[in-house]
Amino acid sequence: MPEAGVRQGSGTVLVVVGPSGAGKDSLIGHARQELAEDPAVLFVRRTVTRTAVAAAEDHDCLSVDEFAAALEAGRFAVSWDAHGLRYGIPSCVRRHLGQGGVAVVNGSRAALPDICSAFGRVTVVHVTARPEILAARLAGRGRESEAEILRRLRRSAIDLPHCPERLEIDNSGAFEVAAQAFVAAIRKAAAGGRIRDR
Repeated sequence: MPEAGVRQGSGTVLVVVGPSGAGKDSLIGHARQELAEDPAVLFVRRTVTRTAVAAAEDHDCLSVDEFAAALEAGRFAVSWDAHGLRYGIPSCVRRHLGQGGVAVVNGSRAALPDICSAFGRVTVVHVTARPEILAARLAGRGRESEAEILRRLRRSAIDLPHCPERLEIDNSGAFEVAAQAFVAAIRKAAAGGRIRDR
């Protein structure tokens, strides 16, 4: 949920969403390296009540109690619960947006209404892949049972909430193609351009 009364800044939040196995973390990691020297682009580390895993996303970790205390202290611009975990986007991102920058956020489809209400200008980058590709990638991770993979695949078909600006990136094929499209979208947002209206 967004912190009360917050809609700030002239910058843009690019919130990256999509089903597990679509390659969100890989795209964000690639773009972080590609744009490391661009001060206009901030790759936001979200806070998760999960221990950091080398193969997973780069995030800050808090216990459930620590997360609750941080939320109470106003340290998150927006937070949400998913898959038995709690997620938060740090409130310090507003400073970057207030200077006209672009903030790239690893989000959640279910949290999009709260994210859109927390920030003034949001572009949703929806990363997808064909079902058989998702299934193979999830199986390759070795972290979930077959039943859990099937549940994730069913969730992959959910519709996105309405959002003013949205970009679809199909990451079924060569990673370089999707990565180039993602980096181009970030650069366009940093230059003040609209990515796509929906």
